[in-house]
Amino acid sequence: MSEIPYTIPYYKGDAFNCPHCGAYAKQEWSDHWNGDNVHISGLNTTQCYNCKSYSIWWSTKLIYPEITSISPASIDLPTDVREDYEEAAQIAQKSPRSAAALLRLAMQKLCVHLGGTGNNLNKDIAELVKNGLPVKVQQMLDTVRVIGNHSVHAGEINLNDNPQTAETLFRLVNKIAKEMISDPKELEAIYSGLPETDIEQINKRDSK
Repeated sequence: MSEIPYTIPYYKGDAFNCPHCGAYAKQEWSDHWNGDNVHISGLNTTQCYNCKSYSIWWSTKLIYPEITSISPASIDLPTDVREDYEEAAQIAQKSPRSAAALLRLAMQKLCVHLGGTGNNLNKDIAELVKNGLPVKVQQMLDTVRVIGNHSVHAGEINLNDNPQTAETLFRLVNKIAKEMISDPKELEAIYSGLPETDIEQINKRDSK
């Protein structure tokens, strides 16, 4: 079964994962007026078509309920990388730019675990490519690197207007963990479960 991606709530979004019930559902947006029938600029509410609950937005930001519903970090991420991921998840709604910068730092640490130096993320990725890094993993690493780097430079990528871009970075980090850590670990466990005589025969074959 294919994974259903989590879509972070975003301003004026037609549909996203509800911060109340968690379901991906259509959202009904409403403006508001005060008792004098004067429009309250910046105040909006959304109602979830699934659970019928209301969420409150002020000046493009979700202020109620507070959410941290980013997909959980892969259990196979190294501890120091997972800590950055989880910290980024806690602030993703309030500051997507800060979350993106933290995820870039997480990638720099992950590259160390994959054989890089940790001194320069771009150079680490290039070195990993020379050592056989799959192209799709290189593309995922570079996406997190570039967006995370641009998030700390004003005017290049405005993640505060596009929080779903930050959410995409979380998915990429978990996908990289799956490709480079989880899948190889699972395959190694399956292979090591083969009869010892068969493994010996394979080793003899490959040593010729």
